[in-house]
Amino acid sequence: MKTYTITLTSVNAVKAFVNAANKKEYEIDLVSGRYLIDAKSIMGIFSLDLSKPIRVEIHADDKECEQFGEEIKAFIV
Repeated sequence: MKTYTITLTSVNAVKAFVNAANKKEYEIDLVSGRYLIDAKSIMGIFSLDLSKPIRVEIHADDKECEQFGEEIKAFIV
């Protein structure tokens, strides 16, 4: 498992992030405070406070984690 901290500041950013997450076979979670949301759920993401940084938890091997990190590097804080 690997974690990143991201910010999603616009609707287009959320769409791009969800599209990237949905291409993956493994689980990806978003953690904001006490809430844990499936990163593949656009409705779930919009239920979070997007004005604050969000932690991404990738449940895959190291190579896949690094690859996904490259795909979302525009959102990483």
